[in-house]
Amino acid sequence: MELFLVFTVLVVALGFTYTNGFHDTANAIATSVATKVLTPRQAILLSTVFNLIGALMGTAVAITVGKGLVDTQLINQMTILCALIAAVGWNLFTWWLGLPSSSSHALIGGLCGAALATAHGNWAAIIWSKRTQIDALTGETVPLAFCRSEGMWPKVIAPMFLAPLCGLVAGFVVMGILYVLLRNWRPHTVSRLFGRFQLISASWMSLEHGRNDAQKNMGIIALTLFTATNAGTLDNLPPWLAFLRTPEFTIALWLKLVCAAVIAFGTAAGGWRIINTMGKGVMKMQTIHGFAAQATAASVIGLATEFGIPLSTTQVISSAIMGVGASKRLSAVKWMLVERMVWAWVLTLPATALVAFVLVWIGNALGFVPAVTH
Repeated sequence: MELFLVFTVLVVALGFTYTNGFHDTANAIATSVATKVLTPRQAILLSTVFNLIGALMGTAVAITVGKGLVDTQLINQMTILCALIAAVGWNLFTWWLGLPSSSSHALIGGLCGAALATAHGNWAAIIWSKRTQIDALTGETVPLAFCRSEGMWPKVIAPMFLAPLCGLVAGFVVMGILYVLLRNWRPHTVSRLFGRFQLISASWMSLEHGRNDAQKNMGIIALTLFTATNAGTLDNLPPWLAFLRTPEFTIALWLKLVCAAVIAFGTAAGGWRIINTMGKGVMKMQTIHGFAAQATAASVIGLATEFGIPLSTTQVISSAIMGVGASKRLSAVKWMLVERMVWAWVLTLPATALVAFVLVWIGNALGFVPAVTH
């Protein structure tokens, strides 16, 4: 039964990875489609390729999600399964509404809520904030001055507010600078030039989306295998499945390849409801606006990835589009739609945490998997 549960978690995790791909496709390509630089099929193909490449680059975000947010000693397979079910459900719900919400925060909220329920309300199951001298990538001790903060506050909650603000302000400033520099250019020349530049910015945005979002899925699968291995569940696997045993928390090459491929397939499926919202609903966009928004968002996401922060790529690109639109004039942004998007952002963490908490509570009450009592 426990082994069956592990494989169920793996299947659901890959399902979440797939929904992550089609749900967040709009992050990278909506502006390219809206400005008619690329057809929808061309945009999805470009995004798929660069998402795949980005997913193979680095593991800092995966390590944060896998062991930097909840205490791995206080969770089990039911914890992870319920977290994933809550995240997939939220992704599908917001996709149906056409709202660009955060897959990252859906997963993290679900993980925290499920961990809290599994530990019988022990808040120590969630790592709020800590500083460590152990480098997450090399395992070596680093000088105290170079210690990095880990946990929900520095890695999730603070960036949840700071990242959209950075996207908004940077988008406003970048677009303002472009207006000044190009004020004497002919509109046709600007449109043609930035149509070409937008191919670069769309590729860059897709690459950074893959670098950040795909790693979250790697982290949750690695966490699944790590907890199952240490619980002895994978001890009797046949030799051809021995690669699944993960006695130390690591991100294996095969795991990178699988997650990269699945998120690429999800991207290829598209997310037309959200593409329409992002590309056409927030503001009327031209090629220069699309370039400014994508370049701004890619810069912010890339910087966060270097520090292992599982950022909401949705929030960053959305706020960058708002900043770009506001630099033209405040009325250029459809603020009623923005309000709906902000509510989706705000509710994602608590909503998925609550759903996952209830799912674990029901599972434990029915005796499927006993709660951890460390």
